[in-house]
Amino acid sequence: MRARVFYRTLLGLGIAYLFVPVLVVVAFSFNDFKGRRNVSWEGFTLRHWADPFKLPGLSEAVLNSLTIAFLSALISTIVGTLIALALVRYRFRGRATTNLLLFLPMASPEVVMGSALLTLFVATHVGRGYVTVLLAHILFNLSYAVVTVRARIVGFDRHLEEAAMDLYANEWQTFRRVTFPMIMPGVLAAFMLAFALSFDDFVITNFNSGSMQTFPIFVYGATKRGVPPQVNVLGTMIFGVMVIAMGIFLFIQNRRKKARD
Repeated sequence: MRARVFYRTLLGLGIAYLFVPVLVVVAFSFNDFKGRRNVSWEGFTLRHWADPFKLPGLSEAVLNSLTIAFLSALISTIVGTLIALALVRYRFRGRATTNLLLFLPMASPEVVMGSALLTLFVATHVGRGYVTVLLAHILFNLSYAVVTVRARIVGFDRHLEEAAMDLYANEWQTFRRVTFPMIMPGVLAAFMLAFALSFDDFVITNFNSGSMQTFPIFVYGATKRGVPPQVNVLGTMIFGVMVIAMGIFLFIQNRRKKARD
């Protein structure tokens, strides 16, 4: 009995530790503050939600973050899926080395990767901006995409593909109707993980963005003068969208699992 109470208390503290910062962001998006710093509760208002892009440059920064996150997640997921298929299904010279090298970007500190990319772009006379940030995000997302998709492919029953081939399906039909639907949860998980990692990245982006601003860089600059409520509003919106997306993903997963059972 005491052990159960202890573990429940520990679980409650852990959940509170995870979500208290989120609740603070949500609460202060409704704060009717009068001064310059939005750091103390002064009353409830909806006026910040009426115009969340009121601050100059904020809408452009959010748009940059969204497009870079989407493109980098899409490209890294496609390439990562193909690399994962190659690593799991084929034996070739350098396969073990490739496996090791794929983990290096995940193990490297962001400040090291960011400074290394900055050195590369400066040495090759590539101007920093949208393209360099996109390339940097694809680079660090690729490893996560490969690892996530490969975990799904390793547990894939290849007898299903052999059965499809026995029924005269060609290689493309087998991939489209058997392989891809079976590994789809891993592919979707890789895309969502890459999108989230890219959207909130600050360190690597700050090294390689030049004068371009993304949402994390805009927030960092704004905090020097106090966190504007519009940042809390957009943070709440993004959190809500991610929760809905995760809910839809889990719902689809559960439906597929019940269909298979």
